[in-house]
Amino acid sequence: MSERIGFVSTRFAGTDGVSLESAKWAKVLWDFQHTSFWYGGLLDRDPSASHCVPEAHFEHPESSWINQRIWGTLHRDPLVSRRIREMASYLKATLYDFTRRFDISILVAQNALTIPMHLPLGVALTEFLAETRMPAIAHHHDFYWERIRFSVNAVNDYLDFAFPARSSNIQHVVINEAAQEELAWRKGVPSLLVPNVFDFEVPAPEPDDYSKNIRAELGFAADDIIILQPTRIVPRKGIEHSIKLVEALGNPKCKLVISHDAGDEGYEYLHMLADLATESGVDMRCISGRIGDVRKTTAAGEKIFTLWDLYPHVDFVAYPSLYEGFGNAFLEAIYFRLPILINRYSIFARDIEPKGFRIPLMDGFLTRQLIDEVRHLLEEPEYRAHTVEHNYAVARRFFSYPLLRRRLRTLITNITGLD
Repeated sequence: MSERIGFVSTRFAGTDGVSLESAKWAKVLWDFQHTSFWYGGLLDRDPSASHCVPEAHFEHPESSWINQRIWGTLHRDPLVSRRIREMASYLKATLYDFTRRFDISILVAQNALTIPMHLPLGVALTEFLAETRMPAIAHHHDFYWERIRFSVNAVNDYLDFAFPARSSNIQHVVINEAAQEELAWRKGVPSLLVPNVFDFEVPAPEPDDYSKNIRAELGFAADDIIILQPTRIVPRKGIEHSIKLVEALGNPKCKLVISHDAGDEGYEYLHMLADLATESGVDMRCISGRIGDVRKTTAAGEKIFTLWDLYPHVDFVAYPSLYEGFGNAFLEAIYFRLPILINRYSIFARDIEPKGFRIPLMDGFLTRQLIDEVRHLLEEPEYRAHTVEHNYAVARRFFSYPLLRRRLRTLITNITGLD
């Protein structure tokens, strides 16, 4: 029996983890003959299967007004309470519209009951599911207690009520073991662990006519060694370690490339990195102006590439993050058969490292042995090829679509009672 599944979040657009993983879920569910539909404040999905409600986006003015008055303070004005309830009531009505319009039978809340970027949406979802008793899956990517900015707040009552909601018609899914334990301890809620995945059954795409000259387009020489850090420029990404790595390699052909922008948390960190790179003699290039979610052309006629256009032309990936909820960039590097350096952030050490990958590993700092290992991977093609093929095989076993198919089949069977 096929189900009509409604995905709900503040947005399904771009390359954030929620948007990417939800698309993978929808693809695997389609293999089971289940049809997916989309509800959010910003959507890049098929318009015929989408229900866009601008007020559901976390950057909507009303949501921003509320957020400015509930985080970093312990006091909540009665006006704030009223506007939370009014917006939640409106969004709940739009959820009813969405489920009626597409005859939804199962709802999948993608991080909307997890991190309170949009508090009224979480409240609306919780009330909607309590009133309708519709079967639901709450897919949790990062909880509010994992973010310092939510630790001081004036809405503990709402956080307890909706983040996540606790109801017998909701099945909870987490992406790492630590989240599974914390959810059980804090909320008394059991959950199924479903890690992030890639389709390792299908080889990575080869460069095409659009992207084959990307090195020249971005100003690199043919013999430059591109060391990519595929992250945003925020402090928890540890980009200073990548700068010191390139400095230690001592090869002027090594170029450190940062793919994404700064700005989410200010530009002070970017300025510090620029000064550090200059002092270290490292050629660091931030190329976010030429990397986008989709291919397109600027007004000046310059090509905008996707990160997947760039990967086949990269020599090494640096990923010295201090914290990640899982680490999609790690799987991307393995998928494109690239060697990668990892800082052993806690989720990697617990959930990924035991699987048996062969990777240069930092424990918070660079060592001479680690730098020698990176140099060996860059300079010895046979050793590099053997390493990346081993890592691909491990990822294919533990983090590919067959695992996701098995876990989703379990979830749907639990909800419907049908295999």
